Amino acid sequence: MRVIIIGAGQVGSSIAADLDNSHEVVIIDCDPERVDELNYSLDVLALHGDGTSVDTLEEADVERADMVIASTDDDETNIVACATAKAISNAFTIARVKNTEYLRTWQRSEKAFGIDFMVCTNLLAAESIVRVVGLPAARDVDPFAGGQVQMAEFEVNEESPVANQTVSEADRFDALTFAAILRDGEVTIPRGDTVIEPGDRVVVIGSPQSVQGFASSVSPDEPPGTAEEVVIVGGSEIGYHVARLLEERGFKPRLIEQDADRARELAEELPGTIVMESDATDIDFLEREYIGDADLLVSALDSDEKNLLVSLLAARLGVERTVAVIDTTPYVDLFEAVGVSVGVSPREVVAEEITRFTRDGGAENVALIESDKAEVLEIEIDAESILAGKPIRESIASLPEGVVIGAITRRREFITPRGDTIIKPGDHVVVFVDSYVTDEVSPKL
Repeated sequence: MRVIIIGAGQVGSSIAADLDNSHEVVIIDCDPERVDELNYSLDVLALHGDGTSVDTLEEADVERADMVIASTDDDETNIVACATAKAISNAFTIARVKNTEYLRTWQRSEKAFGIDFMVCTNLLAAESIVRVVGLPAARDVDPFAGGQVQMAEFEVNEESPVANQTVSEADRFDALTFAAILRDGEVTIPRGDTVIEPGDRVVVIGSPQSVQGFASSVSPDEPPGTAEEVVIVGGSEIGYHVARLLEERGFKPRLIEQDADRARELAEELPGTIVMESDATDIDFLEREYIGDADLLVSALDSDEKNLLVSLLAARLGVERTVAVIDTTPYVDLFEAVGVSVGVSPREVVAEEITRFTRDGGAENVALIESDKAEVLEIEIDAESILAGKPIRESIASLPEGVVIGAITRRREFITPRGDTIIKPGDHVVVFVDSYVTDEVSPKL
């Protein structure tokens, strides 16, 4: 495909880096230094200009474009850029926005603003955070096949009962597939005799019940469910959506917001949440309100540094798990190294959502593992697929190493993949693919 990306920030650059090997990519940005940097670092054509300008879009040859992605940090710029591109081309347009009001308007009348697909950064980040709540030791959770399948990544510590067990010993669940083990930055496809070592990150794919059961075996001291006490720090859009989504799942969170007017507004909009007006870095307040007794704390303030500070304070007070919103994606690994349990980058989450539209083979859904180590794809199988009409052991033998069939759904029925399982056209298959074979494998599926 010919893809034009407007905005060379962290989201745009991430998408461009993911696409430059397999697609013709043009990226537009108003910063000339950033443009020069991308022309040298990626196999793309980077242009200096205004992405909302007809002249700039014509210079980028938008008439030949298959897709236009507007990913600047300004909602209005992205909307205008998509509308302009739609006026002079037939490209599929994707706009990134932060304000959920724009998303609601677009959802009421799809293709509003000349946009074919809209992704809301704040809402996607909140949904990503909520998925790890109630699932002990989970670092990432993604739903597939309409929620019938889950992919989850768990970190195994020294105290975990599954540490030093083989995969065969740890696999006590009928509807679960051990897709990969991440160790020292490397991806390993596990076999039955593979030993799960302390510090490993284990990626499993299965039914939600089996994934939850495995979560309990990884961390039996933290039973999953809705009884956990969750504290949210910061009444930002992300903080608000986290509280709202938790309320819908039966939680009764507490939310700390320093601004009096915003705290009052949140108290009115979140009837199932206890809203407290205070500075979350006030140790006396935190101790007085027994914040240390919380099972999980989500820090959604307006700065990465504040979120790191609050997370470390919470951990010191005894909070079992901390989740920090990290706007600067490269900081995620650093923050997790110094004590944050889970770092969530809104930019990374939205880049992942946009990426699924660019996959060969028409992936229904895409989840990225550790940003770029591997992918989990949901594919609807057609008659031309290499997987169709034969046992999995035969079809997988004709694919390179690094591919694992994680789950199958057929007419909304979950099927655990086995060597003799025959995949049929129309089945939805969830596949783990190591990043180094993605371009080779995706078209065949």
